[in-house]
Amino acid sequence: MPGIVEAYHAHLVEHAYPMHAHDSWTLLLVDDGTVRYDLHRHEHGALRSLVTLLPPHVPHNGTPVTPQGLRKRVLYLDPGQFGEDLVGLAVDAPTIDDPLLLRRIRQLHDSLLLPGDTLEAESRLTLVTERLRRHLGERTRTAEPIDHAKPAVRLRELLDEHLVEGITLRRAANLLHTHPAHLVRAFSGEFGTPPHQYLTGRRVDLARRLLLDGMAPRFAATAAGFYDQSHLGRHFKRVIGTSPVRFARSGE
Repeated sequence: MPGIVEAYHAHLVEHAYPMHAHDSWTLLLVDDGTVRYDLHRHEHGALRSLVTLLPPHVPHNGTPVTPQGLRKRVLYLDPGQFGEDLVGLAVDAPTIDDPLLLRRIRQLHDSLLLPGDTLEAESRLTLVTERLRRHLGERTRTAEPIDHAKPAVRLRELLDEHLVEGITLRRAANLLHTHPAHLVRAFSGEFGTPPHQYLTGRRVDLARRLLLDGMAPRFAATAAGFYDQSHLGRHFKRVIGTSPVRFARSGE
């Protein structure tokens, strides 16, 4: 549906997400359990009573901390739903305590499960995004502006630009006029994950979209920048917690 890239429901018992990033906004509901995660060098928790909104391209992880595991529902929202100027505000405070918003997001999930109810889903999405924008806009704390001149930010942009074909660290360092070791330290310090892990996570994110679009795993692997299906499978299992084949079947 326009505005929603993917809806994802999962029950995790032992799997812990490593540091990774998406190219979309992540709107998370926890139906059961609690999850602890790191975002931009700060620790947070997602609870059943709260809404969590994570911005695109900012690495985060996730670990269930309750014995029964974690049941969650996620909407990956199109990056165009919110302006880039709101990324810093979401990083500062990713959790939202708003029972009405929580109820509206649950209703949106329910409407997405009913074929033929596109208008209802579109209407509910409009109300949800409007309320999210209001929350972000009402925050009085001044977010730290994104400094695109920073080597770490520029490297992230290069990794995104060369997502499939990749780029060597030496070439990136030459383009940014800095030493490769300094570039790795700057990136890891800024985003809490090394460049190679960020790139792998973004490729897994692309592969999951291709799988949901019906592409066979062996083709999705190379289309997302992996050497072959086995290479994709190793990283997909580590990040998502299941194999590409099983994940593709879940979207049927």
